[in-house]
Amino acid sequence: MPDARPIAVQVTVTVTALIYTEPEAGGFSAEVPALPGCYTEGETLDEVRDNLKEAAEAWLAAAYDHATGTPRKEGAA
Repeated sequence: MPDARPIAVQVTVTVTALIYTEPEAGGFSAEVPALPGCYTEGETLDEVRDNLKEAAEAWLAAAYDHATGTPRKEGAA
């Protein structure tokens, strides 16, 4: 196989999330079933949506780091 070099490719991915109301605690909790262990919460729907995006990005970055054995630098997406 020829010498291969990794390159960064930015893609947009759409995943389905499940959002649950939390009547006792207030607000919402959410999970992304396609990303095991990807959970978050928020006081409003807007907040939980923002948190879901951040959680999914962090999950995917961690999966990449695990697969490649190369941790990302602080602040890198």
